[in-house]
Amino acid sequence: ISQHDIDLAQACGAYIVGFNIRSPPSPITQAAARANIKVLLHKVIYHLLEEMGKAIVEKAPGTAETQVSGEAEVLNIFELKGRSKSKGPDVKIAGCRITDGHFSKSGTMRLLRSGDVVFEGPCESLKREKKDAETVEKGNDCGLVIQDCDDFQVGDIIQCVEQVIRKPKFISTQSGSVRIEC
Repeated sequence: ISQHDIDLAQACGAYIVGFNIRSPPSPITQAAARANIKVLLHKVIYHLLEEMGKAIVEKAPGTAETQVSGEAEVLNIFELKGRSKSKGPDVKIAGCRITDGHFSKSGTMRLLRSGDVVFEGPCESLKREKKDAETVEKGNDCGLVIQDCDDFQVGDIIQCVEQVIRKPKFISTQSGSVRIEC
């Protein structure tokens, strides 16, 4: 491993990998440390492959996925009348019970009627016992306002949908084989 290898690794944000070689001289090791370059050295190929797999997983950005984090049934509908222009327009509030998972104010709400998506939009307000809430868990009642939606009906289902980042997984078996699952 030379200074040129360190310069190349630093230029592209790479690791330096060495199999069955001697440790680099101290000045090279120090230069790699100063440049924040990881140097992976192993004499056993399986150990090297395992460490490389973990490094790949660590650097991988992950995949964004949409996931239903909770589901609720609309039990009642409340209407909050706008008393003046300064108070804003009338607002319909869905009185719900969380039947599965949890609801998060930062999530996107999906309104379902007879299994079909009727509306999807951001949560404007989420309240539990008349207090603002960031999350509401399964079994609890809540009041929910979905931005630009006033088409609630008793019996509708509302899903809370959140974006999650799924990182790849590094898997090694007892036989020595390795793979990365995305």
